[in-house]
Amino acid sequence: MKQCLIILINTFCLAFFSTTLYAQASREAEIRRMETLEREAVLRGDSMALFNKMWSPAMIINTPANVAGDVEGTKAHFRLGDLGYLSFERNIEKITFNDNVAIVMGGEIIKPQGRQMNAGKTVTRRFTNVWLYKNNQWSIIGRQATIIKVE
Repeated sequence: MKQCLIILINTFCLAFFSTTLYAQASREAEIRRMETLEREAVLRGDSMALFNKMWSPAMIINTPANVAGDVEGTKAHFRLGDLGYLSFERNIEKITFNDNVAIVMGGEIIKPQGRQMNAGKTVTRRFTNVWLYKNNQWSIIGRQATIIKVE
């Protein structure tokens, strides 16, 4: 009897932890997918995808120019062509979850073009994106990007 109980408890624990790990891996894969879609939309200049799907209307930003702003300011810069990139790479180093919030941290290497600061140069920066899961979708509610090197 005791042996059956131990086997039952072990089976339950294994099932519980396997499900939890699978859910965590599934959410992480979804955030990685969203990060890729967001980066590609920025690179393409796809304002419809960014404004209507990925960027929350409540998003706040600490920009690489060391200015805190909101999504409306970022949209204005985007419309003026101030956020054009020749290339944009993002390396995600860490994703963590707290209920319906995902925090993503890593590095980016960009080549700004046009009217952007450091146009034509290679810019390396650190970033943090904060995603919120609400109404069955993820959107960015906070972003920070800090330039660490310009070549």
